[in-house]
Amino acid sequence: MSAPTWDELGGPLPKSEFKIASEAIVSNIEQVIEGKTATVRLAFAVLLAEGHLLIEDVPGVGKTKLAKTLARTIDSSVRRIQFTPDLLPSDVTGVSIYNQETHDFEFKPGAVFANLVVGDEINRASPKTQSALLECMEEHQVTVDGVTYELQTPFMVIATQNPIEMEGTYPLPEAQRDRFTARIAMGYPSAQAELAMLDGHGARDPLVGLKPVADANTIRRMIAAVRNIHVADAVKQYAVDLVNATREAPDIRLGASPRATLQLIRTARAVAALDGRDFVLPDDLQVLAVPVLAHRIIPTADAQLARRTTDAILADLIRRLPLPHDRGRSPYDTRTVGGDDRSRYEQPRGL
Repeated sequence: MSAPTWDELGGPLPKSEFKIASEAIVSNIEQVIEGKTATVRLAFAVLLAEGHLLIEDVPGVGKTKLAKTLARTIDSSVRRIQFTPDLLPSDVTGVSIYNQETHDFEFKPGAVFANLVVGDEINRASPKTQSALLECMEEHQVTVDGVTYELQTPFMVIATQNPIEMEGTYPLPEAQRDRFTARIAMGYPSAQAELAMLDGHGARDPLVGLKPVADANTIRRMIAAVRNIHVADAVKQYAVDLVNATREAPDIRLGASPRATLQLIRTARAVAALDGRDFVLPDDLQVLAVPVLAHRIIPTADAQLARRTTDAILADLIRRLPLPHDRGRSPYDTRTVGGDDRSRYEQPRGL
């Protein structure tokens, strides 16, 4: 299936309107998810990068809450799938049912036919059921009984999972992990944020009164604007070098795929747009390396015995890999950068 055309996405949202819309969306999410600005911005960036998000952490830290809040903030179709061991692939994709009146089969769409699909505890379903998402996540289509059905734009899967050590879970297949653009962890809130949560969430769920501040058409135009973000050749080369380093590192048995390079660049474009820039910096790639690449690589047995995490291995690779020459100047955007602006690019930037 061909990618959505510019006409399907609509014209790119102007920079001023993009800023207003993005700030409104992030602010709306933070009414429910407090003290996690970087996490919220990254989740939104993945949506604008036309990717999918995996939220992994222990129970009770707000994984599903973040997914549902992002979905409710955008006035679009939302479906939730509670993954359980007895869930069938047809429950996800849909099934053809024989209609006795028409004497023909009718397709009943599954839960995946929505703009935002929230998959709760995805690793509690069997690998067979998990694999039902492979085609739709990569190609934005579903094939049932030889017939292909296209999915809407935007389309995003936001899945949550408990760590694989937890009882009753299955590890995600490598092919499916690779289709998730980024993996994030919520982490425990600070003591101050947890205290504020008792005041704000103690009496009622703030998600109940949350109103959408954007619609699917606005998101489509924001995606079109993100596609227009410039990536200089030096930055592309740095992305290739960074991903290639994961394939040559002695502590890594399986490095990141070419799909990872593409999604790293796409997410960097979205982060740059959210930061108010029309070009990508190498610093964007450094910040995104762990959430975009860590879940795709497999460490060697020796690294696992030494308790070296993929996050730590990637952090070492980033430190050793030289940045492109002349970081604060125009080779990044092949355009003029004013003297007053250069200082903004001298230090690594966060989300």
